[in-house]
Amino acid sequence: MSQSDAVLYTDANFFSPYAMSVFIALREKNIPFTVKPIDLSRGEHQHAAYTDISPIQRIPALTHDGFTLCESSAIDEYLEELFPHSPLYPADVRQRAQAREVQAWLRSDLAPLRAERPTEVIFNGEKRPALSADGQAAAEKLVAVAGGLLAHGQENLFGDWCIADSDLALMLNRLAMNGDPLPDTLQRYVQRQWQRPSLQAWLALSAGKS
Repeated sequence: MSQSDAVLYTDANFFSPYAMSVFIALREKNIPFTVKPIDLSRGEHQHAAYTDISPIQRIPALTHDGFTLCESSAIDEYLEELFPHSPLYPADVRQRAQAREVQAWLRSDLAPLRAERPTEVIFNGEKRPALSADGQAAAEKLVAVAGGLLAHGQENLFGDWCIADSDLALMLNRLAMNGDPLPDTLQRYVQRQWQRPSLQAWLALSAGKS
C-alpha cells in the first residue's frame, strides 16, 4: 500500500503533545508524510476546509490513501496495524495493552497539571507559578504512577522503546522543564527519551515556529 500520500495535520506552533505522538509514530516507521499546520489561534480548525477532514475540529488528523482519522492514539494504532515494521507497541499482548492503558490515562487524567503546566513550558521555555493544590495532587499522582511503571530499572516502560514512552516523557517534562521537583530516576528517564531522533525531529519543528 502506498505511503507517499500521508498528511499529518498539526497545530501551527507544534506544541500539541498529541500531534507529537503521531509525528513520532510516522518517523519511527519511516513513513513518508507531509506536515500541514493548522493555526488554532485563528480558528482554522473550525473552517469548513478542515472540518471536512476532521469533523471533531481537533488536531491531529491524518489522511492516508483516501482515509482520514483523528485522535492520536487511534492514529498510532492504525499505523501500527497497517505498517507492522518498526513496532510502536510491545509484542507481548499484555504489555501492549498496558502501553495503550498508559496512553489513555495520560490523555484523560491529570487535567490540572496539563492546565498549569501547558506544553508552552516544554516547547517555548515558559515558566509558570507554583502549582495549586489540585495541580500538586496531579503531579504527585503522575510521579507515583510513573515511578511504579519504571520501578524495574529499565530504560523504557516495557523493555524496548514504545510510543507510550514518548507520551509519558512529555507529561513528566511538564514538571522537569518548569523546575518542579522530579525524582532523579524519572529525570534520567525523561532525558533519555528526549534524545530519541524522532522526538528531536519534532523539537526542531517546534523550535522553528516558536
